[in-house]
Amino acid sequence: MTTLITGAGLIGTAFARRAHARGEKVVFLDPAPRDDYIRRRLGDIPYTLVADDVRSLPGLIAAIRAHGADTVLHTASLIGQKAANPIHNGFAVNIGGATNVAEAVRLTDVKRLVHISTFGVYDWRRVEQGPVNEDAPRGAGAPYSNAKAAQELILEAYQKQCGFELIMLRPANVFGVGHFAAGSGGGRKVQDLVEAGLRGERARIAEEQTMSFVYVYGEDIGRAVDLAATVPLPEKTVFNVGYDFVTSFDDLVATVKTLLPKLEVEIVPGTPPASRSVPLDISRAATCLGWTPEFDMEAAFADYIREMTANVR
Repeated sequence: MTTLITGAGLIGTAFARRAHARGEKVVFLDPAPRDDYIRRRLGDIPYTLVADDVRSLPGLIAAIRAHGADTVLHTASLIGQKAANPIHNGFAVNIGGATNVAEAVRLTDVKRLVHISTFGVYDWRRVEQGPVNEDAPRGAGAPYSNAKAAQELILEAYQKQCGFELIMLRPANVFGVGHFAAGSGGGRKVQDLVEAGLRGERARIAEEQTMSFVYVYGEDIGRAVDLAATVPLPEKTVFNVGYDFVTSFDDLVATVKTLLPKLEVEIVPGTPPASRSVPLDISRAATCLGWTPEFDMEAAFADYIREMTANVR
């Protein structure tokens, strides 16, 4: 068994740990791979790295065929401002890349595609109360949100016509040890807090990142992906994955300071935050995948700090 993972980041490496434990081979496809990051995340776990891009359909097909992948995990997308500036590049990677992945799956007879969407896919302009379930309207108007909605619609159409198995996960803001090359402002913010706390320094956080948010720890999303890749195909195939509560910025900082009391935080004035003070409904993931978070926030940060400390040489 082999899984091709597009994007060699936090989610892909979290899944790879679990796939290896099951005896599965993993192949990363990434145009600018950080081999040092992957090695720190995976340790002695073997992996194959293909330096190619989801915008290359021939490259995707060649990687799947060369390594005999029967599952594809699609994580490669630009996030937030990286999806918007310039917008045509964001759409080329996010929408064009997803189309290429689906076409490669079709042409190579891959059995199952697991797609990483986002809770940002929802149209938060029309969400008045929570918890938000998977039937909420999609597309908030921003380039990232609309591109993720387009990804889902394209993959749904391919699945309906071609018949491969498709499971889509909509994670909340993922946090964990990362390099954030794809543009996750929320993930970068959390890592800035942890790094500053470890050094006993002051974290400078942009005002726009002080929103209330729903989070999910990287190891928990890795387990959700592993379940999505291995369970018998459920009747429902789109799942929210995250905590079922909202965390304010003050509570986020307080949790980190419980473990790293030397942390200081400075808010850099700027754009006011657009908070999403609405929880997610994760009951479908619990029922169909058997997934609920294993890490509470404090346990997640304790594990995060352990990994960050282990990486310091």
